[in-house]
Amino acid sequence: MKITPLIKAIARYNNKSEGDAAIIPVLLHTGQHYDDRMSKVFFEELGIPKPDVDLGIGSASHAVQTAKIMMEFEKVCIDAKPDLVIVVGDVNSSLACSLVAVKLGIKVAHVEAGLRSLDRSMPEEINRIVTDSISDYLFTTCQEADDNLKKEGIPEDRIFFVGNTMVDTLLSHKDKSEKSFILDTLNLVDNGHIKQYALLTLHRPGNVDKRETFTRIMENIKEVSKHIPVIFPAHVRTQKQIEKFAMQDYFINKSDNSFLNEGIHLIEPLGYLDFLKLMSNAMMVCSDSGGIQEETTILGIPCLTLRENTERTITIEEGTNYLVGTSSDKVKGCVEDILRNKRKEGKIPPLWDGNAAERIVRILTDICL
Repeated sequence: MKITPLIKAIARYNNKSEGDAAIIPVLLHTGQHYDDRMSKVFFEELGIPKPDVDLGIGSASHAVQTAKIMMEFEKVCIDAKPDLVIVVGDVNSSLACSLVAVKLGIKVAHVEAGLRSLDRSMPEEINRIVTDSISDYLFTTCQEADDNLKKEGIPEDRIFFVGNTMVDTLLSHKDKSEKSFILDTLNLVDNGHIKQYALLTLHRPGNVDKRETFTRIMENIKEVSKHIPVIFPAHVRTQKQIEKFAMQDYFINKSDNSFLNEGIHLIEPLGYLDFLKLMSNAMMVCSDSGGIQEETTILGIPCLTLRENTERTITIEEGTNYLVGTSSDKVKGCVEDILRNKRKEGKIPPLWDGNAAERIVRILTDICL
């Protein structure tokens, strides 16, 4: 979702350019997100071209996965000799590729730089800090990210506040998502009216890899589901943890499609367009995802973030996000307020206007060409 608008902005730039001024993009997929339901479908729905290079790394421990990506990506860089490597977000792929590039003397641009949760127990936080410290161009989504980088000693001339490419993708696909039939498929439409429901996503290791924490979260969501049905498109690794901890009793049987009733309804992962349609019409979203905190702010949908901290604090300060952790009292209080229509109105953060990728490409071409 973060790469899509960049690929398209580069194509638009090239259409306007002549000869040597064009950018020659090489799209590389590390394979860190390797399941077809979590990767291939997004390429197809978002109109991303087939990657020029697919490393096919797959799942592994943080150390093994990072090392494999570095080994394979180094070969690509030595062969392709790129002038610039662009990495996005806070995943192991971003850290691994930026390390390889900088050690080979290749410039690195980090999209979504400067976000901080201040929780170094999160692997993503380490990835953010290291990637930012070695990047040449840091593209930020909010003013707070700029401030974080300056506090860490990053020179101001390397920091560029451009907006949010996740928002670019959402805004450019919102109309298309309205054509999705997911609400009908899940029986969430009754006599032409969309029924009230909540949407749940969980995938962070800190939440789903510990039985006690996962159980505590599900007990809270169980309380939510006594008021309105909860739809849970479960991440592949989350499904594995549900089986490992024998937590199937929390969920309505998948064969029961009567989603007009209470309960937590476990379904398979969804493509981007189906998920966007489902999220856009939810009464509330409960999630531990960083991107969903941003997307719900754009959509004006209340988001209960099931974490003790967040790197997207702007979505709390200006958006529709509530940081509830795993506390039953916090979750209960927020749910009651939302059900009574006492909810944050929120506003759209500066530069979250769908043009972040255009700004990034403009800056890079001004600097590099």
